[in-house]
Order: sequence, then C-alpha cells, then structure tokens
Amino acid sequence: MALRKLAVSLWKTISQPARHFSLGFLTFGGFIAGIVFWGGFNTALELTNTETFCISCHEMRDNVYAELKTTIHYTNRSGVRATCPDCHVPHEWTDKIARKTQASKEVWGKIFGTISTREKFVEKRLELARHEWARLKANDSLECRNCHNFAFMDFTAQSKRAADHHARFLASREKTCIDCHKGIAHRLPNMAGVAK
Repeated sequence: MALRKLAVSLWKTISQPARHFSLGFLTFGGFIAGIVFWGGFNTALELTNTETFCISCHEMRDNVYAELKTTIHYTNRSGVRATCPDCHVPHEWTDKIARKTQASKEVWGKIFGTISTREKFVEKRLELARHEWARLKANDSLECRNCHNFAFMDFTAQSKRAADHHARFLASREKTCIDCHKGIAHRLPNMAGVAK
C-alpha cells in the first residue's frame, strides 16, 4: 500500500507543472540528461562506424569485403590498411551525420533482401557502384583525400603516366580521384554498354 501511495505521489509530481522543483534543478537535470543522450548517441554512431559492424551482414562480408581483401587497400608493404568507414564515411562530424542519414536507406535494402544473394548483388552492382561514384564525385573524393593528399604526392615515385595525370587533373580540379580510380578497392561491375 505504501508503495502504491509513493507511485501515485511520484506520478502527480512529474505530471504536473514544476511546483516542487526549482528552475535550477530542472536545468541541471536537463543538462545531465543531455550529456547522457549525447554520449549514447555518439557511442552508437561510432559503433556503426567500424569495419566489424559493416561486415556483420553477410551481403557485405561475402561480396565487397571479400573483394577488398585482395587489394592494396587491405594488404600492402607499408601496413596501412583502409577499412570500410575510411572509404565510405567522411571523417568530419557534419559530413559523417549526412552520410549516416543517407545510409539509413540501406537498412531497407537489408530488410527487404535487395542484395541478399550473390546473384542479386551482381545484378544490382552497377546501380550500387554508380550511386557511390556519384557521391564521391559530388564531394570531390573527400574520403580518398583523407589519406591521399595531393600536396604530399611524390611524383618521382609514380609512373610517368600517373604523375602526368595527377599533375594535370588533380591540380586543376578538372577531375577527382574516382574519375580514374573506379574499381580500386572492389571489382568493377559489368561495364558493357556504359559510357566511361
């Protein structure tokens, strides 16, 4: 009975205007609740920004991740390895939030099994690649530039063709990384009949 009275009293207190608590207490409580919310939000955001999270669904693990493992972005002489978020999620917070919002529609693809089998993935691969290429083109290959900085490129260590192209296209901003480096970390889709 005492527990019931306490519950009723507590309900009346929290459901009515603040006559028992000072404005300072409510402000402090809101501040603490904000910190808890912000901490939880950022923790969840960072947990979804790991390679482990990305390859937790078999669509990614068995298709694009398996391909990544055969490229220089996975294993190389320097030991520097790009993970899924390095190439597909911008590092700056506002850009990251925008990309995560965009990526939320990929959850629908998971729910409805859009690429749940290898055959479905291969069939949809060109469309998926075009979306990613367009995104990278629109942001001037921002994720590439997180690791590959034009200002620090050693043109003497590159082939003559690569050095010429980098100097001409990147310096003038005529092209961006993705214009020439499609298929650098994953196999290209069937490009038959596609204008390059």
